[in-house]
Amino acid sequence: MNIKKVLIINTYGIGDVLFTTPVLRNLRQAYPQLQLAYLANRRNEDFLKVNSDINQVFVYERDEFVEVYHHSPVKFAQKWFGLFNSIKKEGFDLVLDFSQNSTFGFLCALCGIKKRVGFDYHQRGRFLTDKIPFMGYEDKHIIEYNLDLLRYLQIPVVTKKMAFEIPAQDTAWARDWLVQNDIDPAKPLIAVVPGGGASWGKNARYRRWAASKYADLLDKIIENFDAAIILMGDSKEEELCRQVVSQAHFPLYSAVGQTSLSGMAALFAQCKLAIVNDAGPLHVAVAAGAKTVSIFGPVDPHLYGPYPPEGHCVVQKLLPCQPCYRRFRMAHCEHISCLGELSVDEVYRKVQSIL
Repeated sequence: MNIKKVLIINTYGIGDVLFTTPVLRNLRQAYPQLQLAYLANRRNEDFLKVNSDINQVFVYERDEFVEVYHHSPVKFAQKWFGLFNSIKKEGFDLVLDFSQNSTFGFLCALCGIKKRVGFDYHQRGRFLTDKIPFMGYEDKHIIEYNLDLLRYLQIPVVTKKMAFEIPAQDTAWARDWLVQNDIDPAKPLIAVVPGGGASWGKNARYRRWAASKYADLLDKIIENFDAAIILMGDSKEEELCRQVVSQAHFPLYSAVGQTSLSGMAALFAQCKLAIVNDAGPLHVAVAAGAKTVSIFGPVDPHLYGPYPPEGHCVVQKLLPCQPCYRRFRMAHCEHISCLGELSVDEVYRKVQSIL
């Protein structure tokens, strides 16, 4: 296929965007001279800009558009026109649209992109030229679904690994942070993210193991392995992490609210292990090269888990009702037994198998 300029669209969270990085790498290997651009949200802008497979990044941040609309519908229209004009003038040959959102298909049609390929979820692909039938993620990892768009275009798939390229300054920052916090380099270094799942809003609790259980787990790890534990997360998770610290009996280090996305990846890269919930930081850790133990509740790890799975452990209670999050819908659940009944010992055994 003769293509020179390609646009990738995914405006969702960090995990979703990382799931598309194997697509980028395979495109680059098949077409070394390709001009490759990415339309993403604001939070993912910086890490995409340092990805060597990408030449250009466009930003669509829904909250920014909504805020502008509330102040001035005219300025809202101008903002949309600005995005439209910046994409149109590039003259893309092909768009791979992972948004499952007809708005972006329509935008690309208006921009004159002749070949528009993506998933047709609930007829949202009506403005695509090549619609891949899709009812939701069901029988394989999302990365495999994403790579199916390349297979459809007969572009070779030679790698399935996610890519997070960590800038040298962030690696230097992470190493300096460890020194400044006087962390003994002889101790096993473990990163722990008790939060995550912010994209679920008030339902983030369905993806988070209890702070009290994290505290008990970390006590057991330190007691048996004399490990140095770093708590990580964004500034909105400071209270959650304080709960872990207050209930733990051994001292913990905290980088909560201190890292950029690349800084988080850089710290993960220094660690022997990362212990995380089912959320974006899991995939940052995997892409950064850390081994992981991840805790899954309602979500199916065969679809959303670490990938490729080698070197990683997933912990599930394996109740008959799991997984109850299917086709982008969460079943009504008041008890969250899949997380509530998951014991410290069950998670610890997975940690033990890696350490």
